[in-house]
Parts: sequence; structure tokens; C-alpha cells
Amino acid sequence: MTLRRLFTALILTAPVVAHATPASDPWHAKARSLLEHAVNIPTVQGRDRVPELAGYLAAQYRAAGIPAADIHVLPYKQTAALIVRWRAEGKPAAKPIMLMAHMDVVEAKREDWSASDPFVFTERDGYYYGRGTSDIKQGIAATTAAILKLKAGGFKPKRDIIVFYTGDEETAGVGAELGATTWHELLDAEYGLNADGGGGGFAPDGRPLGFTLQTAEKTFADYTLTARNRGGHSSKPRPDNAIYQLANALRRLENYRFEPVQNETTRAYFAGRQQGETGPLGDAMRAWLKNPGDGAAADAIEADEGEAGLTRTRCVATLLAGGHADNALPQLATATVNCRIMPGVSPDAIRDELQKVVGDPGVVVTRGDKNRAALASPLRADVVNAYTDSVKALHPGAQVVPEMSAGASDAVPFRVIGIPVYGVDGAWGVVPTDLRAHGQDERLPVKALDDDVDHWVLMLKKLAG
Repeated sequence: MTLRRLFTALILTAPVVAHATPASDPWHAKARSLLEHAVNIPTVQGRDRVPELAGYLAAQYRAAGIPAADIHVLPYKQTAALIVRWRAEGKPAAKPIMLMAHMDVVEAKREDWSASDPFVFTERDGYYYGRGTSDIKQGIAATTAAILKLKAGGFKPKRDIIVFYTGDEETAGVGAELGATTWHELLDAEYGLNADGGGGGFAPDGRPLGFTLQTAEKTFADYTLTARNRGGHSSKPRPDNAIYQLANALRRLENYRFEPVQNETTRAYFAGRQQGETGPLGDAMRAWLKNPGDGAAADAIEADEGEAGLTRTRCVATLLAGGHADNALPQLATATVNCRIMPGVSPDAIRDELQKVVGDPGVVVTRGDKNRAALASPLRADVVNAYTDSVKALHPGAQVVPEMSAGASDAVPFRVIGIPVYGVDGAWGVVPTDLRAHGQDERLPVKALDDDVDHWVLMLKKLAG
């Protein structure tokens, strides 16, 4: 995901809750070992180390007793995916559950980090440091440790549990596309549980700020605005200037607002959010929930940085180029506009709307991707209840609300083909100091990894037991 587990706001004002520390669990130590090994392998684009991590994890599952025939390391595009199937005892009671995560991480430079190498796992002051500790090698470690613990303890799933770890979520996302198409026979799941989504936050004083259950994502799409001109000598300026045309088009885009839209996920999210929000922002949430057509209320919500992008499609200019010489009128000017589109809306429809917004036939809008409209996953009771029960068992007093992510993950291709996916990870951080995914000194509380293992054990027992 472009940004890991965005805590979009302080979700809930709640009393401080004391967290009991469980007795030492050897599977917590196993998760730490898995995370350490994973962080120490720099699985960034261009280093070709993802297959190494996939092979290491495959060996863990083989050692746990999963038959080799049910473990697949699948190379593709200089990276690899891992698919593991833990089969049900006897005839499955239902279709499989798919556990999802990605093994790749974004690049990091040693000189940018303050006290440690980003690709050397480090523990200090109650934290694990290293690239991927929160995005999302912790999800790899927790889901793997949970399955190994359940298997070693004699748990017999009543439905197959499929592990699907990809190798390029942070870049091209080819692995997820292959999973939903070429490898679909291996991933014939009823639904997916994604470690790259969900999670929670705590205030520095220990107050639980809430956990989110990710059920929807916006569609990522890039558009190019192009203005062309016959050009000429700069000593003879004319009104028809490609750079000015493009600049005027971008100003119109800057001032444009797409219509606000509510869906099942965002309604549930704001219904939960407004309970702990007493100021003008809370008033705007309540007004918009009462009247989805209240554009002013939606604008007030969007003006809050934490809530930006949650009421409508948003588009923003991200790249700009123009001209070819200091002393020549520009013959070409282009801008890249990145859009995050509400679930169910076609990127082609947004392209057409952008062309109308531009309002100039001399500025042409084209698409630069083949992404399809993302679909929201229904709030099915079994998944919602399993996630909520686990969160409340581990963190009494924490609220759970559904979430629509402004970014994208490996879930999108599966939602497109009708397999709902739910971001249900159980890790957490202190807000805002631990929000470091993709950034300097990425870290995860030691206790958060332990809790995440316990969380996945509880979830799988309930959903597959």
C-alpha cells in the first residue's frame, strides 16, 4: 500500500485501559525471529531478494508439516509470490479463507535513518526498527506465526486456509493481478483477510484511539493533460501559449470539487467517528450523515487533513513539464494528474469529467493506466464480528470502525472479480509518533507484534474453526 495503515484521525475519546501482559509465549519469540529474518532481507525493487524471502517462508511451512505439494514459490517479473494451502480435515465446511500480505518494501537509505541501518533489524526501547516493521513484514511474521502456532497446537481447520504473499505490491502490483487471474485456481477463496489493512492506534497516554477494519479502497488512476501549439520565436508572444493553456486548465481543476458520495463503509466509518468528535468537524460529520447531498458539510470534512479523500473522488496535479528552449514559444506542455477514485466509479468516467473540467479543447485528457473500478466489500457479519471480538479481547475499550483507504493494495484485483477482501490486521502504534511507514526510522512496538500474533490466532479460530 502507498501508505501503510493511515490512522486518519483520533478515532475515539476513551478512558485509559490497562493492558495485561500475557505470560511468555514461545510463538511471540517465533514471530520476532520471522520478522528479524524478513527485515534483514532488503526486498526492494531492483535487488531481486524477494525470492529469497519467499523460499525462507516456504521452508517454515514445510517444517510445520504442510505438504510440499501445497507450497508454491512462483517467480514472476524479477520477484516472486508464495502460495501455501493448509487443508481442512476431511471435507471442507466452506470455501477457503485467503490470508494476504506482501513481502516487498520501499527503498530506504542508511544516511536517512538516525540510529540504525534500515535493513538491519534492531530492537531498542520497546520497539523493533527496520524497513518493513510496520509495512508490512510484521503482517508476514504475525500471520505465519499464528498458523504455525495453531498447527503445532493441534487445531484442525474446517475450511482450507490459503496464504498468499506477493512480491511487488509497492510497485507494479502484478502479483495480485496474477493471483486473481492466472493463479486463481490456487486461490479459490470465499474471501480474503489482508494484513495490509486495518490495525489500530493509541495515544501517548495509553488511550485507545480505535481500530479500523478496511472494507473499501479507492481506485488509483493517472491522467495526462496535454496542450500542443505551433510555437514560434519568444520575441513574438501570442495569446495561444501551450503553457498558459495548461496552467489555466490546472487552475480550473484546483478549484473543482467532485460530488460527495457515501457508501456502506464510509457511512459506518463516519457514524463511528462522529461519536467522539464534538467540535465543528463532528458537526459536519453529523450533518453529512443526515444529508448525503450536503456539499458544504462534505467540504468541511475534506478540509480536515486526517479526513481528506473520504467523501469523494480527489484528483491532484503531481508532475509538470513544458517547453523546449528558453527563447522559443512552447509547443508542448503536459501535466500528470493523479486521481483516487471512489469505489464503483469507472476511471474512464473520471477522464471524461476531467475533460469537461478543463474546459478547453486544446488541452486533451488521456489515461496512463489500465486500472479498473475498485469495488467495496460488504460488511459481512462473520468477518466484522471476528475482528471486533478479537480487538475487544486484546484491547478492552477500543472502538472498531470500518474504513475506506485512500490508497490501494493487493485487494483490488480480487474485489474486482467478486472475492471480497478485508483489511483486518491487529498491529497498532502510538499516534502520531509511530506513523513512519515508508519513512525515516520505521518502527513497531514490541508488544504490537505479540498482540498481532494473538489477534490472528483468535481470528482464524473463529472463522476457520
